[in-house]
Amino acid sequence: MGARVPETLHTYWKFFAMRLLKQVGTLVLLGAVAGGGYYGWEAYGLTKVVDAKASAPRGGERAVSVETELAGFRDLKVIVEAVGSTLALRSVDITPLAAGRVTKVSFASGDLVKAGAELLRLDEVIQQADLVEAEARLTEASHMLRRSETLKKQHATSEASFDNLTAKVAIAKADQARAAKRLRDRVVTAPFSGVVGFSSVEPGARVDVNDVVTVLDDLTSIKVEFSLPESLFGTVGLGKHVIAHAAPFPDRAFDGAIDSVDSRIDPVSRSFKARAIIANDDRALAAGMFVHLAVVLDAEKALAVPEEAVVADGSRPYLFVVEKSDKAQRISRRYISTGRRSFGYVEITEGVADGEPVVVRGIQKVRDGSMVKTKDQSGPAGSKDPSEPAKKRGGAKPS
Repeated sequence: MGARVPETLHTYWKFFAMRLLKQVGTLVLLGAVAGGGYYGWEAYGLTKVVDAKASAPRGGERAVSVETELAGFRDLKVIVEAVGSTLALRSVDITPLAAGRVTKVSFASGDLVKAGAELLRLDEVIQQADLVEAEARLTEASHMLRRSETLKKQHATSEASFDNLTAKVAIAKADQARAAKRLRDRVVTAPFSGVVGFSSVEPGARVDVNDVVTVLDDLTSIKVEFSLPESLFGTVGLGKHVIAHAAPFPDRAFDGAIDSVDSRIDPVSRSFKARAIIANDDRALAAGMFVHLAVVLDAEKALAVPEEAVVADGSRPYLFVVEKSDKAQRISRRYISTGRRSFGYVEITEGVADGEPVVVRGIQKVRDGSMVKTKDQSGPAGSKDPSEPAKKRGGAKPS
C-alpha cells in the first residue's frame, strides 16, 4: 500500500503537464494564424484597395466653385510711407477784446459757423451811452464849425477861432470812432468759417481779455506734417500725390498733395519735414488725428495679380492658375517670384503670363489638379484702377 501512493502522484503530474502543453501549443498556433492573416492583408489586400481607388474613374469628381481674376499689366505706384498728425487748415483761440459780463452765447460746441457770425455778446449799456455822448459832441462841434465858417466869410470871426473849432470837430470824430469801436468789441464774432469747439462760458459769467472762450477750426481741408528720409529730399516735390488713411475710416482713402517741403535736414535723424494738404470737404477728419500716409513718387506698368491670390509657402510663394484640360477647368499650382506691392496688388516677375486667370476666392478648397468652375471672372487685363480694389477690400494699405 505504501508503494502505490508515489506512483499515483507521478501519473497525475504527468497527465497535468501534457494537458498544459497542449493548451499552450493551441494558443501559439492561433496567434501565428492571426498574425499571418493580418500581415498578409496588410501586404496584399490594402495595396489592392489603394490601387483600386487610384485607378477608379474620375467621372464622379465634383468641380469646386472659385472666383478668378486675370493677371495683367497695371500701373503700380512707387510709394513711400509715412505717418503724421492732422492739423486744421486754420485754427484760432477765440478771446474777447474787452472784459465784461456775458449776456448772450450764440453757439454750441461743434456748430459750423460762417465768417462774421456772432459768437458771444457782453453787456454794452455803458458803451452805448458813451457812443451816444460822443455822437452828440460831434454834432455840436460840427454846428459850431459851420457857424464859424459863415462868420468867417463875413469877416466877423478870427482865423484862430475858426482853427480851434476845426480841431474840436476832429477830436469829436475821434472820440466817436473810439466809442463805436468799444461798442463793437462787446460782440465776439468768427474771423472765418469753421467749426467751434467746447466752451464753458455761460450767460452771466464774467470774462477777461485773455480768456479763451472757444476754439475755431477750419476743417474744409487739413494739414499733415510728417518726416521723410534724407535720401528722398530731391525726389519729393510740391504737388506730389498723397493718400491718407485714418483708423476711424478703414474703408476710405483721403486724397491730397504736398504743399511745402522744409529747407533743412535734421542732423540727428537725417530726415526732413514735409506738409501735405488733404481734402476734407465733409469734415470727416478732425484735428489731432493720427493718419497713415502714402506719398506717390511715380507710377510704372507691371504684370500684377491681387494680393489675396498669392499663397506663402516657405521661402517661395505660389498661386493657383485655372487651365483648361479635357474639356474641363483644372488647377495648376505655379511657384512665382514677386516684386513690388501697391494698393492691393503684387508684381509678378516670374511664374504667370499676362491674361491667365488666377484664383482669388476659394483658394483653401483647391489643390493642384482640382477640377473647378469659375464665376465672376474679371474683364480684360489692366482694365481696373489699382487704387479702386484697395478701397473696396477695406482700404488696404499700400506697402
